[in-house]
Order: sequence, then structure tokens, then C-alpha cells
Amino acid sequence: MPRISAILHTHNDALRVGRALETLHPCDEILIIDRGSTDHTVRIARDWGCRICESKSSIADAALVAKHDWLLFLNPTESITEGLEATLFEWRIRPLEDVRTIPACSISVRQETPSGWSDGSPETRLIPKTWRQWAGLMPASDPQSLLLQGDLLRFLTP
Repeated sequence: MPRISAILHTHNDALRVGRALETLHPCDEILIIDRGSTDHTVRIARDWGCRICESKSSIADAALVAKHDWLLFLNPTESITEGLEATLFEWRIRPLEDVRTIPACSISVRQETPSGWSDGSPETRLIPKTWRQWAGLMPASDPQSLLLQGDLLRFLTP
């Protein structure tokens, strides 16, 4: 059974992070990498039972402190849909030998706009802990990644 650590990088996201955290039921651990928040971001994350690491180091270091072998990356402005939640629960009951053959997983990202929701392209977001390809704070896209059912919703920031 593959276990999942969710990783969110935060900086003064108190107004946004709660919505993201409330959708992460399929994850076995939620790790907040806080980059110097001066608002209530860290307190909110602790109230949700998250593990907090304060860091200005690289994204690869976040993968090192995660407890589990699969990492799900979200922005504080994102939430997973019920469809993606179900897919992640199904993922967790797969035999380990099945998931070892999967290089990474992509998720379709839907973006909130002033005129409604737009469909975005899939982004690589569920990766093995051994991943070494980064694009800023997120995993770099991998065209070989498996597309998971369900969506990530990216909300407009307040």
C-alpha cells in the first residue's frame, strides 16, 4: 500500500490554506514548508495537524523530510475535487509492486477566472520521493506520467 505525503509551500497564506487542507483526506501526512509567514498560516496548519518545516531551502529538501514514498504537491490556493480524492484513495490500496512501475502522475488543473472555470493542462503532481526534476517549487512536467482521474481546482487569490 503506497502512502502519500502532501506538501504545500506557504508564505502568508492564512486566508487560503484552510480550503486546501480540508481536501487532503487521502494523504497520510501533510507537510507544510513555510517560508517565513508573518500571518496565521503556521497556526492554522498546526490546527489541522500538519507537520511544519520552516525553510528557505530547495524543494528537493522538502522531499527529504517527507515520511512517505509518494509526494503530492499542492499550492495553498488549490483543492482536490471529490473525484481526485476517490482516485487517491484507490491509489493507496494498490499493491506496492504495481506503483513501482509508474514514473509519476499528472492531474488536470482547473483554474478559476473572473468569468468562470477554465480547463488547464495536466501537471505532474504525484511523484515518488526519489524524483529529481523540478520547476520551481513544483515537480517538472513528465510526459510519461500517468493521468489520474479527478481535478485540482486553483482558486483566485483574495
